[in-house]
Amino acid sequence: MMLEQLLLLAHVIGATVLFGTGAGIAFFMVLAHRTRDPKLIAHVAGTVVVADALFTATAAILQPMTGYLLAKLIGWDLAEGWIALSLALYVFTGLFWLPVVAIQIRMRNLARAAAAARTELPVAYFRLYRVWFAFGFPAFFAVGGILWLMVNKPTIAWL
Repeated sequence: MMLEQLLLLAHVIGATVLFGTGAGIAFFMVLAHRTRDPKLIAHVAGTVVVADALFTATAAILQPMTGYLLAKLIGWDLAEGWIALSLALYVFTGLFWLPVVAIQIRMRNLARAAAAARTELPVAYFRLYRVWFAFGFPAFFAVGGILWLMVNKPTIAWL
């Protein structure tokens, strides 16, 4: 029972980190972007890249591990509807998150270059920002859906 509680705690903390870090990163990136100040954007994007590497990536790796161990310990079948849908949403989220990480790095580099040259942000930065912004919505709502499924564990019958 103690192992189950520790796994559950680790899983909940991981889910919280994924959701919270994603929301925090989006908030600070949007606020920095609105200034159009290359130096500020470079600094914030640099911090965001580090936060994604330290927190989001770590939680993203540990989530499936703790979820799998927890399901096996409790006796849940991974093909159970809410678990299978959670896993599908997790993969869906990753398909949006992985490009976003690369985009954040490119945005940071473009902002650093503009700050060093004391020029405005290039057109490429704004194109990347629009893609970054658009990709955030499906990933954010998918993680919200996963959290809802984890809390409610609805009965979902597959055909």
